[in-house]
Amino acid sequence: MKKTKSKGPSTIDEYLLDVPEPAHSRLEEIRAVVRSIAPPEAAECISYRIPAFMYYGPLIYFAAFSKHCSIFPASLAVIEEFRDELKGFKTSKGTIQFPPDKPFPASLLKRMLKARLVELEYKRKQRKGAK
Repeated sequence: MKKTKSKGPSTIDEYLLDVPEPAHSRLEEIRAVVRSIAPPEAAECISYRIPAFMYYGPLIYFAAFSKHCSIFPASLAVIEEFRDELKGFKTSKGTIQFPPDKPFPASLLKRMLKARLVELEYKRKQRKGAK
């Protein structure tokens, strides 16, 4: 008998339908901050079965898990740049975890997103110059 894969959500709204409170509110807050910083042409999507924003590559991923929420800035350099400000959070090479009952600081997220946008724009210009 062939095992079928579950399709999973195809939009961030669909993903959020299955996320309980308070994590649901935390992810909506992250989404709003990203929308406020990202260029209008940045696209919302599901990638690796979690919410993401793409802008000439991955801008950010974010997700809810059973005991925490995570932000994946898609850049080790961004995590390193903000290492001191992230001391109160559990971090790894590509992940920042925070409790679902406490919002991630919007001002920090905005600065991290701006740094990631600089990286993506630089990479885009490099690719354009290589053609």
